[in-house]
Amino acid sequence: MKKIILISFFGLLFLTLTSFSMHKFYVALYQVNYAPEKKMLQITSRIFVDDLNSAIGKKYSKKINLGSEKETAADLVLLKKYFTEKFSIKINGHPTTMYLLSKEMEGDVLICYLSIKDIPKITTLEVYNTVLIEGNNEQQNIMHFKVFGIKNTMLFTDSVSTGVLKYE
Repeated sequence: MKKIILISFFGLLFLTLTSFSMHKFYVALYQVNYAPEKKMLQITSRIFVDDLNSAIGKKYSKKINLGSEKETAADLVLLKKYFTEKFSIKINGHPTTMYLLSKEMEGDVLICYLSIKDIPKITTLEVYNTVLIEGNNEQQNIMHFKVFGIKNTMLFTDSVSTGVLKYE
């Protein structure tokens, strides 16, 4: 657990320090919060936009311009498709639909706001996250969760693409 906390801390530190210049660290951060009053999981991802454009471009053999003036509606369609294929959360053993609500740029980081609706109760979260990993074995996806006031962290890498959290 200490290792995950240290990795999370250094990942956040590196992301903060390198968000306005070229980066050598391949880290994406995700925050997942359960809002019981809205019966919703609220997800925020922070991903280096150049890595995301490169990964989506390679996967779909297209030039992608997310986060720039050249961004098109087709780029957003491919972003949603990419997230659907590379990032999912099963709740209580059931697949869910994740919605991309909006996005914004902060330096060279693309912040995406996603949600999963109609969740009256959570007993388990099964997470699959391979965003950017297939093209870069140094990529690390750090996910922080806050569900029922309980904080957890998961680390996804080239060798770990799934994880499960239980709440009882």
